[in-house]
Amino acid sequence: MRDLGAGFGHLLKGQRWVARHGKSYGFGLVPGLITLVLYAGVLVALALWGDDFVAWATPFADDWSSPWAGLFRGFLTAVLFALTLLLAVLTFTAVTLLVGQPFYESLSERVDRDVSPDGTAPESQLPLWRELWISGRDSLRIVVRAAVWGVLLFALGFVPVVGQTVVPVIGFFVTGFFLTEELTAVALQRRGVPLRDRLTLLRSRKMLAWGFGTPLGVAFLVPFVAVFLMPGAVAGATLLARELLGEEIREGGQAPAGAAPAAGGGPAPAH
Repeated sequence: MRDLGAGFGHLLKGQRWVARHGKSYGFGLVPGLITLVLYAGVLVALALWGDDFVAWATPFADDWSSPWAGLFRGFLTAVLFALTLLLAVLTFTAVTLLVGQPFYESLSERVDRDVSPDGTAPESQLPLWRELWISGRDSLRIVVRAAVWGVLLFALGFVPVVGQTVVPVIGFFVTGFFLTEELTAVALQRRGVPLRDRLTLLRSRKMLAWGFGTPLGVAFLVPFVAVFLMPGAVAGATLLARELLGEEIREGGQAPAGAAPAAGGGPAPAH
């Protein structure tokens, strides 16, 4: 239970960090706004033409008597919209991090320097195109895993009683775990930690991951909230990554006098 509270504490500390660093916060809003516009466009299109798409996909229901065809297609339209919304929540972070890789990389480095005892931060030695490739590849793997869980939980949602009580709770914890993986990837990838090792780290501290990601996933269900919480979530995930790796976190906020402005973390291993 201590890890559960510690994970939530890192989430709050990340939000407080960006509140104290207004320029970094504004910088970190840009990717979320871009992704929000893209996702809003998809959801609006689905709301406008979802009925037509379902009717086109179910020609066998054309000859059904009223009201069964309308009820069946209305149910499928609602299912399609709900599933799309769930996938939007699950993939928003991955897409935003991919769009904003340079933005969040810079923000994460600033947090590292701010809380490091010597005022330094690990730096990736990989070129930007290589970092984007690794980030995109790993994000796709996580999205596939999350989508499988999403479809499974959606199907289990039709089980009486359990589907309306236990399954939604499990869904929030699953979403929280994957959100934590995506967000800590910014700091861990910069340290050269591959996806498999990142998942191993988080599985060894599931309560820590849930404490950080689950309340964030719940907050992300509120429209537009994800955009404004993303910079602080990246900052908090950097603190969480340091704890996972056993790196010291200096409370305060100013790098010690005489510290170097940056430090390389050594060449990142090949992925």
